[in-house]
Amino acid sequence: MTKSANNSYQFQENPDHVDHDQIIDTCLIAGRIMVENGSETYRVEDTMHRIAQNAGIPNSTLFTTPTGIFMGVENECGMQIREIHKRDINLEKISRVNQLSRSFASGNLTLPQLHQYLIQVEQNTSSFPLWMQIFSAGIISGMLMIIFAGKFDWFDFPMACLLGAVGYASNHYINKLTNINFLSQFIAAFNIGILGVLAVKLGVGHDINNMIIGAVMPLVPGVAITNSVRDLLAGHLITGVARGAEAILCAGAIGVGIALIFRFIY
Repeated sequence: MTKSANNSYQFQENPDHVDHDQIIDTCLIAGRIMVENGSETYRVEDTMHRIAQNAGIPNSTLFTTPTGIFMGVENECGMQIREIHKRDINLEKISRVNQLSRSFASGNLTLPQLHQYLIQVEQNTSSFPLWMQIFSAGIISGMLMIIFAGKFDWFDFPMACLLGAVGYASNHYINKLTNINFLSQFIAAFNIGILGVLAVKLGVGHDINNMIIGAVMPLVPGVAITNSVRDLLAGHLITGVARGAEAILCAGAIGVGIALIFRFIY
């Protein structure tokens, strides 16, 4: 593998030569995509190890954290690092990386092809349109309100859906502006609380507790909490604690946003 003037890697097809830099670079792209989109640490490292083994490096060394991935080859100097700048939930990207890894293991893809396809997954993976995500968040909020309330409160159902949709939209747009999860979730929860109070005062809602409980659920970092526990059980203590702390801070931001409404307004 050679490096061009614009710092992009130029891959060379040579079955008799194992280019460690080329393999590590490909593995790190796959790992970064998985970490950024909500995969567990053990799954990330397993996928990277499998790609490296199938490419000709049976003794790779990995260290994965929520903010960076380190990879090298045993008994060789040097290590490559990839920073993690964002963390989101996109299971479609994780699924596609796993499919590409299996195709590479079965010999249907060469290493340069795998590298190129991974870049395409990172840049061009389609997702549901935003309006559909907001609409789905609203419906989920209403359904969860019914579950938590333990009764079919159809009067509060429309408002719970509206609060959940507004909260999800607020979180999305504020996070794009600030890229600070805690702030966006705090403001989204605060907006849900304000609208819940207005709904009760205007007579279009009955039980503010049920409406808010359902509306905040799309904001709750459930996947992060689950991954934190799974990483801890798998022995990835640093990653598990870091993800758990992040999830607790997100949940705390949601709780503070709602608590301020009940303390000073409602």
